[in-house]
Amino acid sequence: MILRNFKTVSHISFGRGCFERLDEILAQKRKNSNSFIVFLVDDVFSGGKLSDRLPVRSHDLLSYVNVDNEPETTYIDALTDKIRAFSDHLPEGIIGIGGGSTMDIAKAVSLMLTNPGSSKEYQGWDLIKNPAVYHVGIPTLSGTGAEASRTAILISPEKKLGINSDFTVFDQIVLDPDLLSGAPSHQRFHTGMDCYIHCIESLSGTYLNAFSRAYGEKALDLCREVFLEDGTDTDEKLMMASYFGGMSIAYSQVGICHALSYGLSYALKLHHGIGNCIAFNQLEQYYPAGVREFRFMMKKQGIKLPRDIAKDIDDDKMEKMINVALMLEPLWENALGADWQSIMTRDRIRELYQMM
Repeated sequence: MILRNFKTVSHISFGRGCFERLDEILAQKRKNSNSFIVFLVDDVFSGGKLSDRLPVRSHDLLSYVNVDNEPETTYIDALTDKIRAFSDHLPEGIIGIGGGSTMDIAKAVSLMLTNPGSSKEYQGWDLIKNPAVYHVGIPTLSGTGAEASRTAILISPEKKLGINSDFTVFDQIVLDPDLLSGAPSHQRFHTGMDCYIHCIESLSGTYLNAFSRAYGEKALDLCREVFLEDGTDTDEKLMMASYFGGMSIAYSQVGICHALSYGLSYALKLHHGIGNCIAFNQLEQYYPAGVREFRFMMKKQGIKLPRDIAKDIDDDKMEKMINVALMLEPLWENALGADWQSIMTRDRIRELYQMM
């Protein structure tokens, strides 16, 4: 096991109604009359009830962000420039409210306000030099683990890859299960399966250790309660599964499905959750019990996946997908061991994509 000294989220507020404490939490950061907070909120909430509950003050900046597609580095750079133009000093905080993509946007912007250049220059591991602006994550969908992770996943012209850094980790998260209500069932499933697949990959990987196992096994149990049983408190359980799933890979990694999903997202503009589901459905050779259980979950929840999405992909796009997938070397090594390159060749990856 590689010994690391990972940073985790400093403060966590959990429970129904805890979103109402956000103003109290932020008041501690408002130092003077010139202080301001930036709220980056999924634009699906624009004009809705959640907007009326935001503790935005007159000198704050509220920006609704679009996540119809996964966040690109150019979008992060534009948002960073917008905030810099808004004031001649840094905000006291960046608040991300939404699903995994919105939280990744908040994490990336908080980093780019204190680090020079474009966000695409920091895609990789531990390239960030300066601490981020104080940042808060508030999920309205659960499953990605973005609220717990040290990465902000972005798409640039060359790749899909996270800004992986201890500075990426949120300083505060607010986990209010009430915020999950109203999400479309298919979106809830696809996002929840991100957590389920996290756990399957982590628990079967070569990087597995007691830390990862402890979080991963509990997250997996919670996913099963949510998607296989007809119980109560499913929002609370899914929210904790997401957090635990994110923690489970802090000391390990995900695997084949996530590597392939990155290629799908890059080339076909698929969101991460559904991309994971499409890829995982074809990986029974590698995760037999997990894929069979996943298919049973789909049947129970009435979910159907798109088929033949790679049918008309041209050679150039296929090569780009393969290149993006192969960049994620830690994921392949976790799944297949140090000799993974002799097992997962370009031809084999192409075969897997063509099965989708």
